Amino acid sequence: MKIVARIFGSTLGKKYIMALTGLGMVFFVTGHMIGNLQLFLGPEALNRYAAFLQGLGELLWVVRLGMLGLIALHVWSALALSVENKAARPIEYGHGKAAYGASLASRTMLVGGMIIALFVVFHILHYTACVKAVNFMGVDFAHLDYTMKDGRVVHDVFAMVLYGFSVWYVSLFYLIAVGFLALHLSHGISAMCQSLGLRSHAWWPAISNGAKIWAVALFLGYAVVPGGVLAGFGKSYVEKVKSSVSAPAVTETVQQPAQQPVQEAK
Repeated sequence: MKIVARIFGSTLGKKYIMALTGLGMVFFVTGHMIGNLQLFLGPEALNRYAAFLQGLGELLWVVRLGMLGLIALHVWSALALSVENKAARPIEYGHGKAAYGASLASRTMLVGGMIIALFVVFHILHYTACVKAVNFMGVDFAHLDYTMKDGRVVHDVFAMVLYGFSVWYVSLFYLIAVGFLALHLSHGISAMCQSLGLRSHAWWPAISNGAKIWAVALFLGYAVVPGGVLAGFGKSYVEKVKSSVSAPAVTETVQQPAQQPVQEAK
């Protein structure tokens, strides 16, 4: 317990916590992006992938809760270090101006991180919890079904994604958040390596440039999904789903012929 208290109580320990939680989230957002890109393989591929994840059951919730824990620790350590830095330097250098040589990414780490955190909450309500009030479509995402080629009926995540990103301001919020995520990672990955003691004169240019390339690749990989939907990808599929949902059920009513009273023979 003393070791844990020292880690959480020291500045160096907080830097390690922020670095390691950041590393875990980098791997997560990279894997999540690869999964999202299966949208362009069609409904069968994306819905099969989503059904596989749902089939993990409790393990999936362990991963989700673990990610929320990483985010919470990352935000806490960032805020704690920010407070410590301000306490150690009550009078800002340069009369409040940004430090010489500070990049836009480094100056917006805290603000960008908070915007990303707000987006994560919205994203969970939108696509994970399928809260109808936040999709702005009036469609119950939880009841969209798809029949696989093997006959299984699964959640139609393909239609859900198309529906969700067809709302332009939802896509705009998504792009803004992903932009801040890329900006955050372009500095965060290299800062993480520095905190873990991986900085050296020989490797630092490669690490710094590699972080920027990774961040740009993530932005493009995430942005192409709402961009493609707004450009018309999957429009015919959405129309097909709309028509199948709104089509009234047709039931045949068979009228029985009226029975004639039987006259008794006299």
